[in-house]
Amino acid sequence: MSEQSEKKIRVLIAKPGLDGHDRGAKVVARALRDAGFEVIYTGLRQTPEQIVAAAIEEDVDAVGMSLLSGAHNYLFPKVVDMLKEQGAGDILVFGGGVIPEEDIPGLKEAGVAEIFTPGTPTDATVEFLRQRLG
Repeated sequence: MSEQSEKKIRVLIAKPGLDGHDRGAKVVARALRDAGFEVIYTGLRQTPEQIVAAAIEEDVDAVGMSLLSGAHNYLFPKVVDMLKEQGAGDILVFGGGVIPEEDIPGLKEAGVAEIFTPGTPTDATVEFLRQRLG
């Protein structure tokens, strides 16, 4: 087996902003771990700068952010932009949480690869990442 085929997909799960509810993020992190991904969980109340620094330091393939506070239109694109500025624009960014349907197209235009809203089966997130990251 080659090193490439043995390499696990590494995903950083982050809770940006002042949102103090992390149950959804932990459920996704656990589902990804159980599916064979390497998962790094940053914990609560992370700034975009902290998320980007951790993503680069941990050499992740993807960053997943969970947000319930309503600041997704600022925080998600901020992380995408900062990753690009740091030369890490190849890191896939996805999000979840309480995101109004009308905000999703703008987030995708800003570079967020996918948004998973409440009730999305965790298998959908696993399959999305496998398809995008191999």
